[in-house]
Amino acid sequence: MTLHATHISGTDRPVIRPLDEAAINRIAAGEVVERPASAVKELVENALDAGARRVSVDYSAGGKVLIRVTDDGCGMTAADLPLAVARHATSKIDGSDLLNIHSFGFRGEALASLGSVGRLTLTSRAEGHDAAQITVTGGREGPVKPAALNRGTVIELRDLFFATPARLKFLRTDRAEAGAIAEVVRRLAMAEPMVGFTLSEIAEGEAPRQIFRADPQSGDFFDALHGRLTQMLGADFTTNALKIDVGREGLHLSGYAALPTYSRGSSVQQFVFVNGRPVLDRMLLGALRVAYFDFLSRDRHPAAVLNLTCDPERVDVNVHPAKAEVRFREPEAVRSLIITGLRTALSGAGHRASTTVADATLAALRPEQPRIYQMDRPAQQTFARVTQWQAPETPMPGFAEAPAARSEPAPVADTSSPLGAARAQVHENYIIAQTATGMVIVDQHAAHERLVYERLKRQMAETGITAQALLIPEIVELSSPDAALLLTHADALHRLGLTIEPFGGSAVAVRETPAILGTIPAAALLRDVLDELADLGRSDLLQAKIEAILSRMACHGSIRSGRQMRPEEMNALLREMEATPHSGQCNHGRPTYVELKLHDIERLFGRR
Repeated sequence: MTLHATHISGTDRPVIRPLDEAAINRIAAGEVVERPASAVKELVENALDAGARRVSVDYSAGGKVLIRVTDDGCGMTAADLPLAVARHATSKIDGSDLLNIHSFGFRGEALASLGSVGRLTLTSRAEGHDAAQITVTGGREGPVKPAALNRGTVIELRDLFFATPARLKFLRTDRAEAGAIAEVVRRLAMAEPMVGFTLSEIAEGEAPRQIFRADPQSGDFFDALHGRLTQMLGADFTTNALKIDVGREGLHLSGYAALPTYSRGSSVQQFVFVNGRPVLDRMLLGALRVAYFDFLSRDRHPAAVLNLTCDPERVDVNVHPAKAEVRFREPEAVRSLIITGLRTALSGAGHRASTTVADATLAALRPEQPRIYQMDRPAQQTFARVTQWQAPETPMPGFAEAPAARSEPAPVADTSSPLGAARAQVHENYIIAQTATGMVIVDQHAAHERLVYERLKRQMAETGITAQALLIPEIVELSSPDAALLLTHADALHRLGLTIEPFGGSAVAVRETPAILGTIPAAALLRDVLDELADLGRSDLLQAKIEAILSRMACHGSIRSGRQMRPEEMNALLREMEATPHSGQCNHGRPTYVELKLHDIERLFGRR
């Protein structure tokens, strides 16, 4: 394709003219309302800002034909309605301080934008006033009329993008748009656990079909959030999630984060909020990933619902009209709080593994055919009498008679410890231990690998990372911005054993590398570090490489599969697991043991 320069003569000079109000509103709507889910988000957030305790959302044809949001908030008077649909008119801020924002909305664009691209009907009633209604169709505002409504506000948006038909071509299928609406409502329901939400689909000629419902929760924040997450993510998540409640320097992180053994195949169960606002922030999600880096393989993802609370002046939510992106005044402090807070909680979990591991084991052991008949289990006393009655009076041929008494009882290991007492080793790799309430099966190689790995990490933290000086420093030529960026992180890299210095111009000299990595291509390592710095503002690549080496060392230095262990060795391994954080999963996030409760085992055999 050939590009031709356009020469404009004085007589053909384009004329600058102001756009009419309708065109301005449609342009603004393109930023605020990208799809039906965007409209739902704006309307539900308005309802929450109005103090609603219950919010109902109805839609038809994926939101393209109808979106209706009903709330029981404070409502508006007849005099408020024309202002509510005007651009840049809002009750949330006065315009004097755009950093001190405590509400979801504040731009005053949503209703005006929706009215410019669809047919908007706004009906509302404030306490002590009569209900009123106003309509806006394609940017044309109708008169305020009396209406019938008990309380709150009802907003109907019909024929979305009818005024901008080109935008309709870019929408996805009704099913995909409906899924996006459901995701928006779900995230807002997590942000406000004490508010009730319902989502229903209305099909022509059919009764409304409820898609989602979350009843209001009571209690304090953690109780309410726990109940809401149980409703939405299931009891498996909340049973295997750790309570997060940490703060530092005016920042506070709260919520729930799942155990590493409750990892997912994708990031679908990662929800992050800032001052209660759902956000999709790469830095926050990256910090979450780093916190679990030492416990999960690259193809597994942590599950967490986290809310970061801080002074509104320390975070800018006015980055984009959709308000899904934020900027922090001190991003490193935020990142550090998330990483250290989550790692502290994971350390506090000790050797604990998720209950879903045992559930999966029981499912694998359970026979496929249903039980046809099962005798009732006799009482314990009856069972003892029957056993005694069936016992032979004289020893059977070929069997020695048991001694009547022992001078010294055989030593019995204590089963009261969390991982019990070792009873056997099978296939030279699996330790069977008896606990007070069931049994534990331990993968001896995976468990010992984790123990050795944690030991190596403690030693490295105590003695530091040994650096090896290069006989001839390696000179790496970079661009000036890259060299400057890299040198600003020189101290952090030096603590990890990588020493760099400026070498004139935009060159960097590598003088030391981590000894544990052996011989490495310094230029390639620096460029990989630069890629991470440019992408995330921080590089964990070097730390990851070092920990990967430690993990391999732990694998080679641990008890191998196939080695027979003495009872005292097996019990020593169990006790060390109980005393070592993160011992419930190996270095790749797989469980190191499975615990089966006695009542579950009895169910397998039809005893319950």
